[in-house]
Amino acid sequence: MGNQQSSAPSSPPAACAACADGQPSAKEAPSCPVNPRHRNPAVYNVYGERINDPNNPQPKSPLQSIQGADMLDPKNNMPLEPNQLPCPGQRKPLSTERVASTIPKGGTDGTWLFPSPQMVFNALRRKGKGDDVTEDDMDGFIAAHNSMNEATWQRVMLWESLHRPECDYPTLLRFQGKPHDLSPLAWIRNLLGGPAPFDRHDWIVDRCGREVRYVIDFYFYDDKAGTPEAFEIVARPAVDSLESALDRVKMNIYIKFAEWGLPCPITGHSGTVVAKQQQQQQQVAQPSGAGSS
Repeated sequence: MGNQQSSAPSSPPAACAACADGQPSAKEAPSCPVNPRHRNPAVYNVYGERINDPNNPQPKSPLQSIQGADMLDPKNNMPLEPNQLPCPGQRKPLSTERVASTIPKGGTDGTWLFPSPQMVFNALRRKGKGDDVTEDDMDGFIAAHNSMNEATWQRVMLWESLHRPECDYPTLLRFQGKPHDLSPLAWIRNLLGGPAPFDRHDWIVDRCGREVRYVIDFYFYDDKAGTPEAFEIVARPAVDSLESALDRVKMNIYIKFAEWGLPCPITGHSGTVVAKQQQQQQQVAQPSGAGSS
């Protein structure tokens, strides 16, 4: 995802109810569910730097400091983003077009933009990854990347549905990749003989003025390649507060009751969590070309 937002206002996300049927759908949600006064005004770029801080000048990305930002894009006579330039040794031109996600961008009325094929290719080379990924592979790589992020947001929204009465429209404020940092859960799973995740993200969600951190581990199972079970996204609120710890307990109870075919122990309604999880897994298994790292 990138440091800009799409120009079109985003529609309220279709968050599923964690435990009960009969919750309002996306169509029933109000068109302007969050009072701007209850929204975090900060806007961040892809590097986690605030870009609208009145007390500090506009930050420069790491690539800007390396490559400079004096070149103009002939399409609009605006400064060309340095990470949209071809990298050394690149054999074929790559698209610089960026696709708007459905993930609402904190501090704005728009959504996060996914990186272009050129930006992702540059990032892979800069990080010393993807040596076996060529320019011809980028379309499929981008499709999988975008679908993974969309599916991750749906998992976050599943958790956020626990707080729908207090915030009907959470947004993604900023995020950080931590590929070399094992989360406590990933460490335990690895210690018990499971594979380590291939990536980890920390996502900071703006819950109508409150910042809530989510930890996301991404797994890929080679022996299940080509099946819905090949990818696994494990998203949960970080235990930064008692409330988040209770959310984990409540969600596990809801999921277990749904798996057992029992009604929600809180509301008495039939659970919808398992069906929603299966739908989300299909999203990852069947990525679409339409859409951070």
